[in-house]
Amino acid sequence: MHLANSGRVIVRLNSEVPEGQILCDSNSQKIAKVTELIGPVSSPFASAIPLTNNLRKINGKKVFALDQAPAKKKSRRRHR
Repeated sequence: MHLANSGRVIVRLNSEVPEGQILCDSNSQKIAKVTELIGPVSSPFASAIPLTNNLRKINGKKVFALDQAPAKKKSRRRHR
């Protein structure tokens, strides 16, 4: 895991991960949400939005994908 200058998290992937997948550390703390897959197909990387402020402690460590992507929140907009 690497923290880019743009504030995004760059993660090297071992297996295919869908966009929107939540990444966690070994303590099951939510760390980032995958937004984009980049790089070659043989060794892909994921660009993710951080979900926590203490990423400097986790920089360089392994992260894991949750089994299920979070459910999309239902819009609460009132239609007339």
